[in-house]
Amino acid sequence: MLVAEAAYMGLASLVAAAALWRRPQRRYRWEPMPGGAGGDVEAGPAAAAEFPMVLVQIPMYNEREVSRRRFRFRISASFFCAIKVYKLSISAACALTWPPDRIIIQVLDDSTDPIIKELVELECLDWACKKINIKYEVRNNRKGYKAGALKKGMEHIYAQQCDFVAIFDADFQPESDFLLRTIPFLVHNPKIALVQTRWEFVNYDVCLMTRIQKMSLDYHFKVEQESGSFMHSFFGFNGTAGVWRVSAINQSGGWKDRTTVEDMDLAIRASLRGWEFLYVGDIRVKSELPSTFQAYRHQQHRWTCGAANLFRKMAWEIITNKEVSIWKKHHLLYSFFFVRRVIAPLVTFLFYCVVIPLSAMVPGVSIPVWGLFYIPTAITCMNAIRNPGSLHLMPFWILFENVMSMHRMRAALTGLLETAHANDWVVTEKVGDLAKDDLDVPLLEPVKPTECVERIYIPEILLALYLLICASYDLVLGSHKYYLYIYLQAFAFVVMGFGFVGTRTPCS
Repeated sequence: MLVAEAAYMGLASLVAAAALWRRPQRRYRWEPMPGGAGGDVEAGPAAAAEFPMVLVQIPMYNEREVSRRRFRFRISASFFCAIKVYKLSISAACALTWPPDRIIIQVLDDSTDPIIKELVELECLDWACKKINIKYEVRNNRKGYKAGALKKGMEHIYAQQCDFVAIFDADFQPESDFLLRTIPFLVHNPKIALVQTRWEFVNYDVCLMTRIQKMSLDYHFKVEQESGSFMHSFFGFNGTAGVWRVSAINQSGGWKDRTTVEDMDLAIRASLRGWEFLYVGDIRVKSELPSTFQAYRHQQHRWTCGAANLFRKMAWEIITNKEVSIWKKHHLLYSFFFVRRVIAPLVTFLFYCVVIPLSAMVPGVSIPVWGLFYIPTAITCMNAIRNPGSLHLMPFWILFENVMSMHRMRAALTGLLETAHANDWVVTEKVGDLAKDDLDVPLLEPVKPTECVERIYIPEILLALYLLICASYDLVLGSHKYYLYIYLQAFAFVVMGFGFVGTRTPCS
């Protein structure tokens, strides 16, 4: 099932990339905004009136992180400037090219730290003094987390007067022409509800973990998003760096906080209403990857658990829906949810981290070569095809993903069974790109586990012990010669179990 799904998506994405006539600008009508190819916003009141009203939402929560940017001059000198992450996102949104009277910047601050709230509010006031139409909105509680903040933001009268809404998380920095390149797809194609753009990572080279994340997310965008847009005009909204048609949001029931993947929830409901989605990989938005293992674990738990929980809640609604074809229902239920969100984490962990090691200790039990070698090789090759620049990291990617499959499996089961932790929401902590200041950052940034007990992960250590026992038995008494792989996988569990992965952050 996994190989068939990977082959199908890979082939579809390759065809989409090679077929010039299927590029977004050829598949859908696209014309520059009034005022020429660049959309001259200074063309006058008459031209500006033809621009639709756009709301830009920036949800944030306790954005303490500091990003240090290097500024260079013609002389042989440079210096670093410390900038709060929220300043970068707000300034990028305020610099978007669009008529000033046709755009509203809305900062949705759910911060609980009064100092952070005051700093963000002062930043918004500073931009308001520069004639930028920016609104600073807060709530009395954090009900619904991000979904609740976005829903509350859409309830304001000025927001209801907007035609489209662009959403950026606090660490995202769109280019100034972002709206000029995305909005025309929505203006000239009334069936399109969402235009999703690609993420670009400013800190992907900080450590080995961020490089592996980049490989996985590049595959997600190049293969999953591209194939979904090309074949079905559907894919899961990534929660940021996208532009929605406000009427599509309203028609689909608005934002809901029943799971931790409010973005995917809205996308599914809009798709069941017959709306189409468009992925434009040529437009990229700078963002940041979580560089600490703990933050990455929290992020993956939220994404995996939320998707499985949404599958549980929406499966029957998808089956009984009468507005979409059986082909799209099959894609949603089987490919999008069942194989990718349920089967993938379960099979990856149980087969490669439990069954193969255990079989080494059971005489007379052998795994067919197609299951042991051909299938994982095929899946790895299909991933490598879309990441040719990361071939040398493939062994690390395999071992790392096998370790993470344990957390994804647990998260998927939590969501499917809807246990007490199914709706736990932990904001992904970012540390800015401070680590990039050091040009000699190693691939593995060691952290001292004695500095903080929470950097020791018991599940990884216990599984590493199990793998070491299986590998040693196979080496001494067995005949399968699986021990080469099992020892490597055990080493990966030890490294991650003792926190020797990611970057160093202060203990909480």
